[in-house]
Amino acid sequence: MEFIYFTLMLVAVAAFASYPFWGDWRATVAEDPAIAALEAAREAKYREIRDAEIDLETGKLTREDYERVNAELRSDAVEILRELDEARGVGQRESG
Repeated sequence: MEFIYFTLMLVAVAAFASYPFWGDWRATVAEDPAIAALEAAREAKYREIRDAEIDLETGKLTREDYERVNAELRSDAVEILRELDEARGVGQRESG
């Protein structure tokens, strides 16, 4: 009887310890590299916008320079979002 308890405990510990390495078994579709690249570009652009805001707060940018840089960064971000929507097919499903 002790052997059965020991075996069950060993299986439970092994399952618990190896759980982080199982991966996401629900992910059946591989991520599109183009979408992944656009998402990375989006996050980088958001970081640039936050950095510009910090630069304004710390005095590294004047208000005029910040407004110019911010407008350019946000324009770039909107373009990335538009490309991301196109890559995902957003909007095409609604009209089809």
